[in-house]
Amino acid sequence: MANTQGPQGNHDPAGSTQMFRAFVDEEPQARQPATTSGGGPRIGLIIGIVAAVAIVAAVAWLALK
Repeated sequence: MANTQGPQGNHDPAGSTQMFRAFVDEEPQARQPATTSGGGPRIGLIIGIVAAVAIVAAVAWLALK
């Protein structure tokens, strides 16, 4: 079992500092293909926003009726 030390020398039993540093030190090219996927996420976001606005409008209309 590794004895992980934090920046001030405090014991980090979960090793979260080490995992965070490994995440931050990753090369950006390793994550780039996942973020360059056409327009899929944008279309989903737009549809979600339109649906949310329609639901809020319907609830407001029913409440004021």
